Amino acid sequence: MARHIEDEVAYYYDSHSTEEDLMGETAFHAALVRYLVDVLTCLFQGRVCAIYENLNMYQTANPKEYPMAPDVEVIQGVAYQPTIRSWRVGKSGPAPQVVFEIASEETWKKDLEEKPSRYGRMGVQEYFAYDPHDPPLPRSANQRLFGWRLDRNSQTMQAMPVGAGGSLWSACLESWLVPDGPTLRLYDQNGQIRLTPLEAEAQRAQMEARRALLLAEKLRSLGVDPDQIL
Repeated sequence: MARHIEDEVAYYYDSHSTEEDLMGETAFHAALVRYLVDVLTCLFQGRVCAIYENLNMYQTANPKEYPMAPDVEVIQGVAYQPTIRSWRVGKSGPAPQVVFEIASEETWKKDLEEKPSRYGRMGVQEYFAYDPHDPPLPRSANQRLFGWRLDRNSQTMQAMPVGAGGSLWSACLESWLVPDGPTLRLYDQNGQIRLTPLEAEAQRAQMEARRALLLAEKLRSLGVDPDQIL
């Protein structure tokens, strides 16, 4: 019973606002977060994976621990739980494999200078920070996308080398992350863009319409009126 009580922690910041909560967010910030969640949902369709927005992440049983709350987090191997209020690494499940932070003027310094080491201590494998502002914020030095990968030997986050067009490769997502102004796009290793569920459905509908058109043209070439086929 004592162990059960110890594990059930009522975290202060699950019911009180953090500094980030009070800042609010811009429309394009919210739109990019929603876009990334949709793309990642489609990417992991059919696999056990939980994708959350701004979910408080804790590491200890200290009820006053100040949480990390990434804009987007990907936790593979566990099912999505829509009713949870927070996540305690090691108790609720593993640390997220991937986290994203979207820049704001108030948080960008912490995103680039403090959060890599904090996410590394948490056990996050890959951390990406993206600046969707136009022009980019001064701290970005005209670089929009930053990435760090956990070095398992030193258990520290190491900066990823930037590729062509400011792109970065995510091994966990098996995707290229490519800056596109206010949007961060994902591509597979063959250069095909990763789609949201709505985009994938629209693409399927377009392909079906194209196939139907080609079939109709083929039938007409054979002297058959496709409109007369039931």
